[in-house]
Amino acid sequence: MHHDFAFQIEASQSGARAGILHTPHGLIATPAFLPVGTQASVKTLDPDELDHLGASIILANAYHLYLRPGAETVQKLGGLHAFMSWRKPILTDSGGFQVFSLAHLVRVDDEGAVFRSHLDGSQHLLTPEKATEVQHQLGADIMMTLDECAPYTADKEHHRLAMERTHRWAARCLKAHTALESEVPGPRQALFGIPQGGTFADLRRESARTLASMDFAGFGIGGLSLGEPKEVTQEMVHEIVTFLPPEKPRHLLGVGSPEDLLEGIARGADTFDSVLPTRIARNGALLTPDGRMNIHNARFKTASGPIQADCGCHTCQRFSLSYLHHLFRCQELLGYRLATIHNLWFTLHLMRDAREAIVAGTFETFRKSFLERFPRTDPQVQQEQKAKWLNSARRRGSSMPNDII
Repeated sequence: MHHDFAFQIEASQSGARAGILHTPHGLIATPAFLPVGTQASVKTLDPDELDHLGASIILANAYHLYLRPGAETVQKLGGLHAFMSWRKPILTDSGGFQVFSLAHLVRVDDEGAVFRSHLDGSQHLLTPEKATEVQHQLGADIMMTLDECAPYTADKEHHRLAMERTHRWAARCLKAHTALESEVPGPRQALFGIPQGGTFADLRRESARTLASMDFAGFGIGGLSLGEPKEVTQEMVHEIVTFLPPEKPRHLLGVGSPEDLLEGIARGADTFDSVLPTRIARNGALLTPDGRMNIHNARFKTASGPIQADCGCHTCQRFSLSYLHHLFRCQELLGYRLATIHNLWFTLHLMRDAREAIVAGTFETFRKSFLERFPRTDPQVQQEQKAKWLNSARRRGSSMPNDII
């Protein structure tokens, strides 16, 4: 593994792991959640606020930054860290998920994906080599290979072909990455491979084995949280992790609801990303140990207390539910900021508490007590909401983050 990148496991309990990820821009204590900064910005917050909330790493979207302002522009301005004034680690995705989620704009063959920009209709060819080069230009600490993310509803043969293409592309990404690393002085960047295979356990095992045989610094678990039942998601994570090298880190893409984070940790995932905490905040849904609270509810009009009595976030320390209710009723921008601060604090501190429980050997007790208190969203409602979001996102050419709403 590169001298700028290393992973140490400090404690484990059943499948859950607590570790330290070393990167050129600092250490990440795992399990860790990555707030999503799609366009080099976590919506409504600046880097100092993210730092104060306890974020140790964020995710930026290579597809969006490639289109606007352009990877070359970011590179000329000193890379993504300097561009957005964030001193800690950054993970970028390959852009592949966005390309495949906008399927009506894409043509895929072995060479790569030809897609039309959702911004201006311009045509682009995203090859494994191009996806790797873009992420090098952005200067991310952790990069993802270009993979083909087939819809979970596709048949097994479709998933097999997408998986086999993903393997060929992974080898090309690795070759391009090695060549770029040898040319460019400075800190090394880590490349993660992404096993595919849909919800077919035998394909997932085959994909994990194949990618495990390649010299990746870690692995992204992709192609999940796309509408399949949660039990299936969890089963696939378990299948993949079983065949990945235990000494390397695993990033579960697109998972961000509290219950899913704890289930992912229990199955051996180390890092996670999702727009869920920030997006639902802007919709007025606030995370608490007793579930989601809808700030639009009329009962909060005269509520003088905070969102959560024992919460240490700036929002809960300073503002009442009544004031937040008022801000959302008036569509004041401050409301979105304050809700985002709370939801990220809640999520990042859940990860910190989970880590402490793993180190103490009490993770199973911690997980069970949290899940007993935190009500689960009805799976059917969740899948309906997910389908609705995916359809509306396709229509507007959105960033299409794969999270459960």
